[in-house]
Amino acid sequence: MDRAEFRIGEVAARAGVSVDALRYYERLKLLPRAQRSAGGFRLFGPESIERVQFIKHAQELGLSLDEIKGLLATGGAEECRRVRNLLSRKIEELDVRMGSMKKFRRVLARHLDECERELSERGQNACCPAVTIGNKRTPLKRSEKKNADGSRKS
Repeated sequence: MDRAEFRIGEVAARAGVSVDALRYYERLKLLPRAQRSAGGFRLFGPESIERVQFIKHAQELGLSLDEIKGLLATGGAEECRRVRNLLSRKIEELDVRMGSMKKFRRVLARHLDECERELSERGQNACCPAVTIGNKRTPLKRSEKKNADGSRKS
């Protein structure tokens, strides 16, 4: 059976935030003002849990509370255009960040390959290429070449 009203602690627990965060969202008008019980407790509807989860997820994706407030507001075509523009900017920002992350991943993969090659070729005499960036490494002498198991090559 679905409940129609939840106290602030229940909403916080179900949404994965603190009670203070809920009070803060309420002050910022991200959440509608809660009704009060006869005893003065805040009573939230089930939609509040979904709304708080949306706020939390949007923050994790890099939106500010002001931007989230704009997304949650209701209005006409002008407001819809504002929201569309905000979402478009956020997608562009994410694309740029993802591009940077992909480039960095390629750098890390290249370093991993260099480390694997160095360990394979030099065994215990390996000099980590990721750490020695910019430093010259000495080439292997014939007497130093090792097999994959670490034994000397003849």
